[in-house]
Amino acid sequence: MDKFDVAIIGSGPGGYVAAIRCAQLGMKTAIIEKYATLGGTCLNVGCIPSKALLDSSEHFHNAEKSFADHGIEINSPKVNFEQMVARKQSVVDQTCDGVKFLMDKNKITVFQGMGSFVDEHTIAIKGEEETKIEAKNIIIATGSKPTELPFAKFDKERIISSTEALKLKEVPKKMIVIGAGIIGLELGSVYARLGAEVTVVEYLDRAIPTFDGALSKEITKSLKKLGLKFNFSHKVSDVSRKGDTVVVTASNKKDEEVTFEADYCLVAVGRSAYTAGLNLEAAGLSAGERGKIEVNDHLQTAKSHIYAIGDVIKGAMLAHKAEEEGVFVAESLAGQKPHINYDLIPGVVYTWPEVAAVGKTEEQLKEAGVSYKSGSFPFRALGRARASGDVEGLVKILSDKETDEVLGFHVIGPRAADLVAEGVIAMEFRASAEDIARSSHAHPTFAEAVKEAALAATDNRALHV
Repeated sequence: MDKFDVAIIGSGPGGYVAAIRCAQLGMKTAIIEKYATLGGTCLNVGCIPSKALLDSSEHFHNAEKSFADHGIEINSPKVNFEQMVARKQSVVDQTCDGVKFLMDKNKITVFQGMGSFVDEHTIAIKGEEETKIEAKNIIIATGSKPTELPFAKFDKERIISSTEALKLKEVPKKMIVIGAGIIGLELGSVYARLGAEVTVVEYLDRAIPTFDGALSKEITKSLKKLGLKFNFSHKVSDVSRKGDTVVVTASNKKDEEVTFEADYCLVAVGRSAYTAGLNLEAAGLSAGERGKIEVNDHLQTAKSHIYAIGDVIKGAMLAHKAEEEGVFVAESLAGQKPHINYDLIPGVVYTWPEVAAVGKTEEQLKEAGVSYKSGSFPFRALGRARASGDVEGLVKILSDKETDEVLGFHVIGPRAADLVAEGVIAMEFRASAEDIARSSHAHPTFAEAVKEAALAATDNRALHV
């Protein structure tokens, strides 16, 4: 039986990054993946393929709607959806191959098959053949899967999850999206740009409810222009299929029953930890609510040599959060003192305009009774945004009323996913809004909106509004 210093179950961003860092630190490392390709949900059926389709659909949308404004005259563009999906798969394949290269480069042993515990140090791997390995330390990084509603079972044909939405054979004529969170808005916007009539049904009273209210308001306004129809405060009670038609029944805030019909229904109400088949009991462990595994502040389970990271534990289900945790565990095993500030894990919605945020929302500060200042700046007032035609959105900075320390950093607009890193860095170093305002930002750039918002938060002295 092969013996390892560390064995990692799951090769998503958390798992493969943990494996690389463990190997860098001199540990004999194994990684176990039940699917044929490495990379987990993110690389195969999540972050990477969705961004490929988002970018392709945005290119089509610009060709159709805005090229003429730039003086580019073309015949009416057509969607070759088969090629769009093929390109998406090519991006996925290249990225997954890249992970395999990194495993080889770092001399990490890869096992293909379903990993499950035999005891707290032994893992059985069922692939083409069954093998067993022994590990001094084990990291559970098995990720998550789309949450299925009891009254909306996935048939994977017409009632679909995000997985199937990334590999449809056609652009829907009509699509119902249940859930106005990140996944629902991203994939809903893809198909709206390609010509589908998209109807969003959301239980809560606004889109992306975990984000600041200003961002929720702006993204709703933007996506309505794209053609999405929103139905907030609607509780879905039934999803059924009649041939190629899906019927969604819901009740509105007046408790009136309403129905929606479409040829596809995307159920995007979140994800649940994937721990099925691990045989946790054999290692003296168990899964709790939604399949999640309980860990302490060092990411240790009830067995101190078994760790869990990413979507299988508490916190936001984000690839970059899992990566941070993978590095954290690896460095802890090496005797180092790593650090993760969970309050500064940014959240992003990759629609266009993009939405990104880190830190506290205005609603959270109000609820906590924190005295704060707020400064915002619209991209419409920015020369770089006007030059590119990306004038929707704003930057909003929240800072402590007494100390001026930045408490929240919120962006909706062009390249928001990249701009939010400035907020993360500032907040990691506990910078004030004035610190940002006094830092030179190149002109003309989208980042100037950050400086202007900081000026507005500091003393209401933005220069260009």
